[in-house]
Amino acid sequence: MPFELYDTLRREQVPFEPRQEGRASIYVCGPTVQGHAHIGHGRYAVVFDVLRRYLTWSGYDVLYVTNITDVDDKIIFRANREEVSAPRIAERYTRAWNRTMDRLGVLPPDVQPRATGHILEMQELTKELIAQDKAYEAAGNVLFRVRSFDDYGKLSNRSIEDMVQGDELVGADLKEDPLDFALWKAAKEGEPSWPSPWGPGRPGWHIECSVMATAHLGDGFDIHGGGLDLVFPHHENEIAQHEAAHGGTFARYWVHNGMVQMGTEKMSKSIGNIVGLEEAIERWGRPALRMWYAQAAHRSPLTFDEDRLAEAEAAVDRLATFLRTAELVVGDADHGDSDAAEPHRRAFVAAMDDDLNVPRATAALHELVSDGHDSLGAAESGDASAQAAVAALATALRELADDVLGIGLDELLADSRAVGRRITPLVEHLLDARQRAREERDFAEADAIRDHLAEAGIVVEDRPSGSRWFVEPAGGSEQ
Repeated sequence: MPFELYDTLRREQVPFEPRQEGRASIYVCGPTVQGHAHIGHGRYAVVFDVLRRYLTWSGYDVLYVTNITDVDDKIIFRANREEVSAPRIAERYTRAWNRTMDRLGVLPPDVQPRATGHILEMQELTKELIAQDKAYEAAGNVLFRVRSFDDYGKLSNRSIEDMVQGDELVGADLKEDPLDFALWKAAKEGEPSWPSPWGPGRPGWHIECSVMATAHLGDGFDIHGGGLDLVFPHHENEIAQHEAAHGGTFARYWVHNGMVQMGTEKMSKSIGNIVGLEEAIERWGRPALRMWYAQAAHRSPLTFDEDRLAEAEAAVDRLATFLRTAELVVGDADHGDSDAAEPHRRAFVAAMDDDLNVPRATAALHELVSDGHDSLGAAESGDASAQAAVAALATALRELADDVLGIGLDELLADSRAVGRRITPLVEHLLDARQRAREERDFAEADAIRDHLAEAGIVVEDRPSGSRWFVEPAGGSEQ
């Protein structure tokens, strides 16, 4: 079947048919940089990173854009509280965001526009809406006439009579209609501002993404993404601004991820029930965190639960153990062709093509590993076909888990390999001493040597062909 996505606007799963064959253009609403990221932010970043990775792996030429909102009421509030400038706060947390995304294995965007770099384009869109009588000036503010756009509410599927614009600081006394929202906000003392035809001020939040998306991807780009909490009013207003001014289609597909919850509540800085993303990476590491994010379909809510994170750690360990053992058994040599991995590749692709069903895709990887473990014994005994199967399965696991899902198994094992190379002479010396103790039936000494190695993170496995060892990954702090 072709790749399909659930489109929030059409409220159904539909085949992905891009604007240009073989190319995919994606815009994802990025962070408002007023603090450090939490694990809720990590979820949307990973969901759309996997979407991007999968489309790229499937052969699409992907142009991926995600913005930085670097002027906002929350940024100004923090700057005032810390008695520093708003640009300084924005720069500090933009850098922090990008560092954290790198640690989480999120690929850097092709373009990362900042709101303050597109002020003139925002003013041009505002002027166009005023010229069409779809916006009006009021005391230095410019407000969008919501009822001038007949399709308002089509994304959130709400009746216009039931809506409330809950995020505006522009006074209700300035609005013709309570539903109207700000395109431009008049300057307040001590706040960042830019000159405009309506006096000094700054853009409203919603107009930023309307402008930045089309500035870098053009009208009718393929996929607009973000969290479900952005459907209304943010994404609804993005559509209204752009399509009221220009007609046509703003974005072809709307993809939204479910929220991370703490119990029954959405994780939110405003509520204060957050787990910092850097803290989580330190504790559980990139592979386990990304595996945890993969436990729920991207449109479903995901509950923060340390037991579920422990399950994710165990799942990563199972995949990594097979890769590590396969390296010890078959190494990097060419073991010939094998189609052992093909059924698992097909199952993985079928899952991903079905609205990016990552939980089912990871289940396919565990089936792959089960087949791999079944072949390891024969491969270790020298069976050529089993060695080819193990090699093919290990190659497929690296590709699907790391290149597509971004789990980071190879990085997890890389540190162990590097440490192992440095300490090989010492470990081999101790293993020789252990073997002599066993031959002399001094099992207490042999066990003591093994225990000392285990305390140092070195796992010894006794096999019919002799002992083999590896360095256990050090955990989250090393990722």
